[in-house]
Amino acid sequence: MATPRRSTLQGRLKAAARKAREIAIVGRALAFTSHPVMAQIVPMRFCNLSCAYCNEYDKVSKPVPIEEMNRRIDHLGRLGTSIITISGGEPLTHPELDGVIRRIRRVGALAGMITNGYLLNVERIERLNTAGLDHLQISIDNLEPDDVSMKSLKVLDKKLEMLAAHAEFHVNINSVVGGGIRNPNDALVIGRRALALGFTSTIGIIHDGDGQLKPLKPDEARVYFEMRRMPKTNYSRFNRFQEAIAQGQPNEWRCRAGSRYLYICEDGLVHYCSQQRGYPGVPIAEYSRKDLKREFLTAKSCAPNCTISCVHQISHIDHWRAPQTNTVSPGGHGVLVNIQTGD
Repeated sequence: MATPRRSTLQGRLKAAARKAREIAIVGRALAFTSHPVMAQIVPMRFCNLSCAYCNEYDKVSKPVPIEEMNRRIDHLGRLGTSIITISGGEPLTHPELDGVIRRIRRVGALAGMITNGYLLNVERIERLNTAGLDHLQISIDNLEPDDVSMKSLKVLDKKLEMLAAHAEFHVNINSVVGGGIRNPNDALVIGRRALALGFTSTIGIIHDGDGQLKPLKPDEARVYFEMRRMPKTNYSRFNRFQEAIAQGQPNEWRCRAGSRYLYICEDGLVHYCSQQRGYPGVPIAEYSRKDLKREFLTAKSCAPNCTISCVHQISHIDHWRAPQTNTVSPGGHGVLVNIQTGD
């Protein structure tokens, strides 16, 4: 394999600049509460795969026109959003994805993307470099494809090698336990492969469709804690949120969804997260700083049993301030929680 692009002088310079921007984002978030720290935006609900545990895709949706995506991203920029992550569905099926990434960078936000990785090739990776992508996450669920998930290491390993050789952006590989995944040990193999290629690795815990927390089975818990002992660390280890999830215990925390974290669906509506669609259900074009302030001070009844790590980590920035004086009671569904094991 040729020298990894991220190991070249240009790659190291890009990584250093990205790290500086990330530090600035954290500093700004600690200093001010009036802007979203992260927004997750969906340009494409369609997905080329059909994973049994996923409720975030369909087989019929058309891509959101690039003009409309630009309007949504521009408004997120006006709200001062620091990080904008593209999700789906499968973002790589959007014909104007490069333009979406460029628009995110144009408004000054860090550009991230979550993908199943199937559509990656060298040319596509080079285009993502050119567009200015900062972070990419691929979910790999097993070693061999089965009826639960086709996102297997066997299928995607060549894609990972391409990324290791050509990507100038940060790459994270996510694996899962629970939710019908037959062999929890697969997560260990996937995690070790990710670290060997110079990526970071996370593990996701899948809970049931009613959003109820339940302890991991002994073999799943063993894999979870072994992943936690892998070398390197990151922000998500600074609290006990994930440990409680693994043991089926509720968490006490102040969810800032709708304020510090926004989820914008393909219809352009703002939701608390991918699993609480409909709340607050306001078009992003109409979302204002008044909405941000209201949701910052609104407690969500689903928070104790929440399994969405990214919302918790963003909200944890403000755990020490602004007790919430309002309450809302959205519904709940089973989701993934990501636990970082490398950097």
